[in-house]
Amino acid sequence: MVGQHLPVLIREVIAALAPRDGGRYIDGTFGRGGYTRGLLEAANCTILAIDRDPEALSVGAEMAKGFGGRLHIVAGTFGHLDSLAATADFGPIDGVTLDIGVSSPQIDTPERGFSFRTDGPLDMRMSLSGQSAADLVNGLGEEDLANIIYQYGEERLSRRVARAIVRARTEAPILTTSALAEIVRSAVPKSKDGIDPATRTFQGLRIAVNDELGELERGLAAAERCLAPGGRLAIVAFHSLEDRIVKNFLADRSGKSASVSRYAPPKEVDAPSFTLISRKAITAQPDELAANPRARSAKLRVAERTAAPAHMPKGA
Repeated sequence: MVGQHLPVLIREVIAALAPRDGGRYIDGTFGRGGYTRGLLEAANCTILAIDRDPEALSVGAEMAKGFGGRLHIVAGTFGHLDSLAATADFGPIDGVTLDIGVSSPQIDTPERGFSFRTDGPLDMRMSLSGQSAADLVNGLGEEDLANIIYQYGEERLSRRVARAIVRARTEAPILTTSALAEIVRSAVPKSKDGIDPATRTFQGLRIAVNDELGELERGLAAAERCLAPGGRLAIVAFHSLEDRIVKNFLADRSGKSASVSRYAPPKEVDAPSFTLISRKAITAQPDELAANPRARSAKLRVAERTAAPAHMPKGA
């Protein structure tokens, strides 16, 4: 049975975006529509909802029937949200929200292959297209596997895990979540905190399969380009890799990044394109933590677009 997706920090996200009647907002990670529904019910606004998951798009098409033309569903990735909005002639944009990572229904559906808790095909593709986790596990060299598991999964025993995977696949292809989980557990000892030894390896592969960190970087830049002055950006991240990218982006765009040495030669600095609404990340309140354990690691960062031009990519 697919679990219900509880939108994390929804009160805080709605408060951060402060939807108004007539406003236009983008939910770049529609999922099962929690943030979208909250925005539509908070104000007489219009939403452009984006997702790459066909199952999410089906949910969105059904939800749109109940909102009288105020919800528009688009297939795609939030890294292209500015071009998707332009194609849909949707603007100006008053707010963008992103909930980074995998949704509960994806995790809880064994056939999607995201979780080691139930057996299923080793897939992990949010879009159901492109290379799967099985393709990476069975096709990459040991060093490339170790790098993915270390960089994206933050698994300190990544080389040991990669070695075990390569050894196991010489006997038979690794095609299921349970098979991979057992291989990882044989290489990584149990930790005192009770976290399954397979957790970090599965995270690393999922991020690699879906290019999640690259997508996040593209999405941040796309939001910067399409938000109107005064428009809000609200991003929920669930682990340190994601949150670090968001934090550094907003620090750079708001002029709050590390100061340059006074001995360094002067350089031209772009005008701040965002103003931070909260210097620190916003986290879940006790009542939400009690109702939804997934909220424990969630961090919300919020910023408001200024009238300054979007920053040019470095090296452009």
